[in-house]
Amino acid sequence: MKKLLAFPLLAVALALGACGKPAADDSRLVVAATAVPHAEILQVVKPILAKEGVTLEVRVFNDYVQPNDQLVQKQVDVNYFQTEPYLDAYNRDRKTGLVTIVGVHIEPFGAYSHRYKSLADLPDGADVVIPNDPSNNSRALLLLDKAGVIKLKDPSNALSTQRDIIENPRHLKFRELDSAMLPRVLDQVDLALINTNYALDAGLNPTRDALAIESSDSPYVNFLVGRPDNRDDPRVQKLAKALTGPEVKAFIAQKYKGAVLPAF
Repeated sequence: MKKLLAFPLLAVALALGACGKPAADDSRLVVAATAVPHAEILQVVKPILAKEGVTLEVRVFNDYVQPNDQLVQKQVDVNYFQTEPYLDAYNRDRKTGLVTIVGVHIEPFGAYSHRYKSLADLPDGADVVIPNDPSNNSRALLLLDKAGVIKLKDPSNALSTQRDIIENPRHLKFRELDSAMLPRVLDQVDLALINTNYALDAGLNPTRDALAIESSDSPYVNFLVGRPDNRDDPRVQKLAKALTGPEVKAFIAQKYKGAVLPAF
């Protein structure tokens, strides 16, 4: 009797298990992004992809780590938030192999202050906060070097650190914080070097409010990023094409008015 019951019970269990697991949706493409401007730009391409049979799902994050972690873990299909130097540092530190798919836009990096109207007004020993991740940390120092506030040993070194500062005539005191925290402490410091996505999200206007800002030929392009196993997926390629289409270029120009620039 036990043997006769065993197979039916097993069959029921398998059937219930199958019902609890959603079927794969070949039309769905899940992308991780930060809120501004990435998620806003992705909203522009949603209807474009829908016409091509791709349902775009955007998951918004407020940090720079989880979008890559979740891509590696295959919790999302692609992400859109980072520059190539940042990705290179992540791959090196985590021993991962995420890949760039297409460059979409540039966010000129800026220096901001609520206490002073120009970098020349910074006092001796000013309190300066910069991002703590390697790529954006270097980017902040390179901007200050170009503005003449400090001098680096090699301004062409995209991975310069505080150890590479050879002249600091105003004895600036640097502190490193998570990039997302920088706008929140702007009232508490003399100067903050802030990524444009977080600056925009905090209501800052980079072209108006930044005391120093990268030029339009900045090499820090924001990329759509995927994995080697899915970079050629037709859905991913459709997203890449839409992100570099005329609709996105027009939206960037109209919405951000120079604070974000198309890279295509």
